[in-house]
Amino acid sequence: MLEWLVQHGWALWLLIFLVLAVIEMLTLDLFFILMSAGALAAMIGYFAGAPLWLQIVIFCVVALAMIIFVRPLALRHLRSGPADSLSNVDRLIGHDAVVVEPVTGMAGLVKIGGDTWTARTRNDAVLPTGEAVRVQAIEGATAIVALPGQAERPVPRRNDTVY
Repeated sequence: MLEWLVQHGWALWLLIFLVLAVIEMLTLDLFFILMSAGALAAMIGYFAGAPLWLQIVIFCVVALAMIIFVRPLALRHLRSGPADSLSNVDRLIGHDAVVVEPVTGMAGLVKIGGDTWTARTRNDAVLPTGEAVRVQAIEGATAIVALPGQAERPVPRRNDTVY
């Protein structure tokens, strides 16, 4: 078995690379993918004729260097962007919408940017079909809408702490 590993070391390093890459896909931590770069470097060492002990040293050094030097830069790059950048449904808050079916305090439909959303109002007002409205909040899969001129009271989002 050990003789086969020495003769086919590239297969071992390729297997280690693939296992680490799959673990990275499951964790999305930018840790295991950098270790897999060490496995690729060790595989290159195998093809260059390096003995097994040197391949292991190459793996350890490259993986450690990638984690120490590349990971902080990559994480900083991934997290960079405007502090007020919004994602997913938070982007819809403040957008204009058009009433597709009359909206009441209980139910209704609006079109926001080409997508149809269930909607309701906070103050039980009835908004007729074709009325231009503004999205005040998103609660689950329902848009809370009001006429653009109405005073909008702030609504805490799920991640906001209310004191």
